[in-house]
Amino acid sequence: MEHIMDDIDQKIMALLQYNARMTISQISKEVSMSQPSVKERIVKLEEKNIISGYNTIFDMRNMNRGTTTFILLKTEHCQELTNFCENAMEVTDLFRISGEYNYLIKVQTTSIEGLAEFQDSLIKFGPSKSHISLKNILENRVLL
Repeated sequence: MEHIMDDIDQKIMALLQYNARMTISQISKEVSMSQPSVKERIVKLEEKNIISGYNTIFDMRNMNRGTTTFILLKTEHCQELTNFCENAMEVTDLFRISGEYNYLIKVQTTSIEGLAEFQDSLIKFGPSKSHISLKNILENRVLL
């Protein structure tokens, strides 16, 4: 039988998205259900991969990696780029996109100089265009 999400499931998910460390006890109070019922719903959502994991969000500025840059890259060396990005500490996200460029890379560096060094290492893959983030308006937004 397929699991159909109801309003309570969505409220549980919203609470977990806002604070993944929220206890079953806290969630049960918020949704007015018993702790075993809440736990059972969470387990079902995990089993169906509706909830696929829990994350910790770091403040990159406090980790001396406060320069956020989005780099558009055009390449025919897709697997090599993927391998490179998986091993590059500066890369936090890699997206395959459509349009003139076929990859969007999000990088976090210590400085503009660090960004320049990273960009130098990308030259072998093809032409790129950088956009430095001036201010984060919405990030890690709660979706439910």
